[in-house]
Amino acid sequence: MANYNVSGLMTLSELAKNNNKPWWVYIVECADNTLYTGITNDIDKRISVHNAGKGAKYTQSRLPVKLVYQESCKDRVHAGQREYQIKQLNRSDKEKLFILK
Repeated sequence: MANYNVSGLMTLSELAKNNNKPWWVYIVECADNTLYTGITNDIDKRISVHNAGKGAKYTQSRLPVKLVYQESCKDRVHAGQREYQIKQLNRSDKEKLFILK
């Protein structure tokens, strides 16, 4: 029997391997022109999951989504903190992140 983390979704060795991957904060623009901010350690896969209708509940009824911003973070904790900071911004300030890039 394999050792599983609390969620039971991956083995501890898989979890350790994923800890070496960079984490990302991302913003997608939904079909209704709203913005959604999230975190992931695999941008391409996450966008595909969103567009398959299996991502966040918010985006499921606003497909398709388009990646407009991504920012690398050293780990999940920092990605979560940065996500929180971005979610506190108004739309205009969020747009400045990806329009100026």
